[in-house]
Amino acid sequence: MPLTSAVLAQLDDCFPVIAGLPPPLRERIAREAQLLAVPAGARLFDERSPCRGFPLLLDGSVRVAKLADSGREIRLYRVEPGQCCILSSSCLLGQADYSATGTAEAAVNLVALPPALFHDLLAAHEGFRRLVFGLLSARLADLMALVEEVAFRRLDQRLARLLLARGPELRATHQALADELGSVREIVSRLLSGFAADRLVELGRERVRITDADGLRRVAGA
Repeated sequence: MPLTSAVLAQLDDCFPVIAGLPPPLRERIAREAQLLAVPAGARLFDERSPCRGFPLLLDGSVRVAKLADSGREIRLYRVEPGQCCILSSSCLLGQADYSATGTAEAAVNLVALPPALFHDLLAAHEGFRRLVFGLLSARLADLMALVEEVAFRRLDQRLARLLLARGPELRATHQALADELGSVREIVSRLLSGFAADRLVELGRERVRITDADGLRRVAGA
C-alpha cells in the first residue's frame, strides 16, 4: 500500500534530504517503502537476523544494544526521530546479518526503505549519500567514545558522567542504568547508595536527583 501524503509530509519534516529528492525517487519511496508501527518494548531486529530494510524513524526511540549470553547488555546507541540506524545501513552495505538487537523504548513509527531502493538512493543522490555516511561517521565517533569509557574509566566515574548528562533529575530504574552502563543492578545500586551517602544525589522510587553537581563532576573526573 503506498504511503499517504500525511506520512510523506512527516517524512519530509524529519528528513529534509527526502524532500529534496527528484520526483521519480520520491514516487518510488511513496510506492515501495513501508510504514511500520512497533509497540514499546518490542524487538525491531535481533542479533544474527537479516536486515530487510533501511528504517527512517518518525516517532519514538530505539535502543540498539549488544547482549551477552548471561543476559547483560550494553547500549551502543539510541535512534530517535530524524535519525537512521547505522547498523542497518552497514548490514545492507555489507550484505551481513545484524550483530546487535534493536528494541523500541517508546512506541515507534518508521518508514522502511527496501534494500534495492536504499542502494539506488545511495547511487543516485549525493544528499542521501551524505546523510548515510555522515551518520556512519558520527556513530563511529560515539562508539569509540563508548569503548574509551568502558576500557579506561571506573564504573563510578561512568555512572557519575551518565547522571550529569541526563540530570538534574533522572527517572529510571537501577536496572535500566545498569543496562546502559553494561553492568549489573546490584553494583549500580551500591554505587548510587554511596553517592546518596555522600550527599551527591537523592534517591527515590525510579528517580535520581542530583544535589551536588560539582561533587559529582569530581567523581566523574570532569
